[in-house]
Amino acid sequence: MQAGFAPPADARWQALDDPAEWPAFGQLAQGEAASGEWTSQVMVQGMHCAACAFTVEAALRKVSGVIDVQVNAASQRAQVVWSAAATRPSRWFEASAAAGYPLLPSGSQFASAQRSRDLRMALWRWLVSGLCMMQVMMYAYPAYIARPGDMTADAAQLLRWASWVLTLPVVLFSCGPFFRSAWRDLRMGRVGMDLPVAFGVLVTFAVSSAATFDASGALGREVYFDSLTMFVFFLLTGRWFEARLRDRTAGALEALMNRLPDSIDRLAADGSWARVAVRRLAVGDVVCVRPGEAFPADGTVIDGATSADEALLTGESRPVEHPCGDRVLAGSHNLSAVVQVRVESVGEGTRFAQIVRLMESAALRKPRLALLADRVARPFLAAVLASAALSALFWWHTDPGKALMVAVAVLIVTCPCALSLATPAAMLASAGALARGGVLTSNLQALEALATVDTVVFDKTGTLTGDIPRLERVYCRPGLRPGDALEMAAALAAQSLHPVALALTNAWQAQFRASPGWHVAQVSETAGLGLEGLMRRPNAGVQAARRVRLGASTFCNVAPLAVDAAQVHVSDEDGWVASFLLAEELRPDAIAAVAALRAQGLEVRLLSGDRDGAAKDVAARAGIDFAQGDCTPEKKLDVLWRLQAEGRRIAMVGDGLNDGPSLARANASFAFGRSVPLSRARADFVVLGDRLATIPEAIAQARGTLRVVRQNLGWAACYNALCVPLAVVGWLPAWLAGLGMAMSSLVVVLNAARLARGTIHRNAGH
Repeated sequence: MQAGFAPPADARWQALDDPAEWPAFGQLAQGEAASGEWTSQVMVQGMHCAACAFTVEAALRKVSGVIDVQVNAASQRAQVVWSAAATRPSRWFEASAAAGYPLLPSGSQFASAQRSRDLRMALWRWLVSGLCMMQVMMYAYPAYIARPGDMTADAAQLLRWASWVLTLPVVLFSCGPFFRSAWRDLRMGRVGMDLPVAFGVLVTFAVSSAATFDASGALGREVYFDSLTMFVFFLLTGRWFEARLRDRTAGALEALMNRLPDSIDRLAADGSWARVAVRRLAVGDVVCVRPGEAFPADGTVIDGATSADEALLTGESRPVEHPCGDRVLAGSHNLSAVVQVRVESVGEGTRFAQIVRLMESAALRKPRLALLADRVARPFLAAVLASAALSALFWWHTDPGKALMVAVAVLIVTCPCALSLATPAAMLASAGALARGGVLTSNLQALEALATVDTVVFDKTGTLTGDIPRLERVYCRPGLRPGDALEMAAALAAQSLHPVALALTNAWQAQFRASPGWHVAQVSETAGLGLEGLMRRPNAGVQAARRVRLGASTFCNVAPLAVDAAQVHVSDEDGWVASFLLAEELRPDAIAAVAALRAQGLEVRLLSGDRDGAAKDVAARAGIDFAQGDCTPEKKLDVLWRLQAEGRRIAMVGDGLNDGPSLARANASFAFGRSVPLSRARADFVVLGDRLATIPEAIAQARGTLRVVRQNLGWAACYNALCVPLAVVGWLPAWLAGLGMAMSSLVVVLNAARLARGTIHRNAGH
C-alpha cells in the first residue's frame, strides 16, 4: 500500500488493495495500474429499492478518490469509478458496508453463495411469519364471532396474551430487515421505502401491546396482532417472489461472468502440468482443457479436437466443432475431448470480456422512465409520511387508537415500491431475454427508443449480405497477372477488418496458402472508401516503394466497371492496377426478416457504399423497395438527418465498421458482432450470430417491453389513487393495506417476468 493511505478499519477488504486483484472486477481507464482511473463492477447486498440505491451512491461519493457511482437497484449492481492515486477499494467497500450495504466484487465466487444464503434467510423469515400469523388468526377468531357473554374476560385476555407472545417472533425476527433498513435511513437523514413499513409495524405493535397490558388506557382496548402478522406475511411473500424473480433475471449476468473457471492446468517449463488461477495466464501459455470445463482464454487448439458450446458468445445454439489449429473463445464450454490450447488473448482482450463489459454497462444504465420514477419516489415518500401524520391528527380527537391505525394504513398502502420497480424490472427482464436470443443490449434506454421506430435502414455488405463476399473475377492492367494483382491487394487488405478486405485475403489464402510477398507501411483507412499504404517487395530499396490505394472507384480515381456487381479497385502512382468483382449473397433469412419487419408496419430501406446498381439489385432480391448506393459515411448520415427531420424514428443496422456515425445518429442501432470488435461497436444492440431474424424479434420485444412498462406504471398509479383515500377515511385496515402493498409490487414483477421468457414479442403488435 502506498504511503499516505490509512489502513482500512475492516481487514476483510485488505486483500482487495492488491493491484493484482483489481482486473478481476474492473478495468483500467487510463494511466498506470497503481495510479490510474479504474472502473469497478460490484454486487450490492441488502438492496431492493430505489431509495437503497440513493443511500449507496451517497455513501460511496463521500469517499475521497471516488469519481463517479452508478447503482441499479433492480440488478443489485454498482459501477464505481475511482482513482488509484487517491484511494483503494477497501476504503469504499468499508464505506458502503458502514451504510448497511456490503459490497462483493463482481464475478466473485462468494456472490452466488451470499445470494443463496440471503434467499434461505428470507424463506425462514417468511415461514416464521406465516406460522405465527395462522396461530394468531386462530386466537383472534373467537373474538370476531363471540356474542356478549360467550367469553369470560379472563379467556379473552388469555387469547390476547397468546397473540402478543406469538407476534414477538414476527416483530423481532421476521421484521428484522425492515428495521435495519429504516434505521440506516434515519442515521443518514434519508427517507427510504422501509421507513413507512417499520413505523407501521412498530405503531401497530405498540397500540396492540398497550391494549393488552392496559385495556382502559388512552389508546383503547382494540388489538391488531392479526392485522400486523398478516401484513408482515403478505409483505414478505411479495418480497420473496421479487427476490426469486430478480435472482433469475439479473442473475443472468453473474451466470455469464462465472463461465470462466477459477483455475486451469498450465504447462510448466519442465513439461509438467500445474494448476494456476486463470488471471495468472499470459499470452503464449499452453493450457489443458477437459470436457465440461470452460476455455479460460481465447486461443488456438494445438493438440486434439473437440466441440464447444458457444451459444452466449456467438449466438450459435448448436455445438461448434474445433479441430486442431482452430480458434476457441474464452467462456465457451469444452464438450467432448481433452485439448491443449495456446493462449492468444487474456483478460480484457478476449471476446468474452467485451461481452461481459457490454452487459455490465447495460445492467447499470437507467432508462429515462426509470430515472423519472426514481425522482418521483423520494418526494412521494415524504408526502406519504406527511399524509399519515395529517390522517392521525384528523382522527385523534375521535379515537387515538384508531387514529394511529389509520396512519399505519396510509404509511403501508402508499409505499412506492411498485413505482420504482415498474421500469427497471421490465427492462432487465427484456434485456435478459434478448441476450439468450443472441442480441446484447448495451443501453437499456435504447429499448424504449427501439419500441417507437417506424423505419429500419440496413447497410448492405456484411449486414444484409453475408459477412464476407466471394471473389468472382479479376481484371488487371496489361502485363500484370491476376495472381500478382490479387497478391498486392491481399497484402494491403490484410490491414483491415472490412468484409471486402477479408474477401481478398481469403481468396489469396485459398489459392496460395502463403503470406503475400509485400511489405506494407504507413497504412491509413478512410471509412467507407478504402485503404492507402506504402508498399514494396522484400529486399527492394526505399526507392522501389510505391503508394497504393485499395477501395472504391472514387477513392482510387479510376472508372468503375460497367457491371452491376460489387467491385473493389487497386491503383498506384501510375493509375489503375486492377479491379475485383465480388459476388454477394443474401443472408439465408434476409427475405423473411424484411417481410417480418414490413408486417410490423415498418418501412425498410437500404443504404450502401457500393455502386447504386449493385445496391438496388440486392434490395430487390431482399424485398426492399427503397435503396440508395454510392453512399459515403457522410452521405449515409445526411440521409438519416433528412429522414429524422421528416419525423421518422430510425433503427440502423450495420456492421459497425464504416457505419459508426450512422449507428450513433440513429434512434436505435444494431451491429453484427462478428463483423466488428465489440469494443468498437457504437450500437445500442450487438447481434452475436448471423440471424437477421433477430432484428424484427428485438423490435417486437421492445414494443412488448414498453407496453409492460406502461402497464406497470399505470397499475402503480391506479393502485395508489384508489387505496389512499380508503386508508385516509379509515376503511382500509392495516392487514389489507399490507396485502395491497405486497400485491402491487408482486403484480409489477410478475408482469415484467413475462418478458424474461421472451414470449411477449410473439404477440406484439404495432
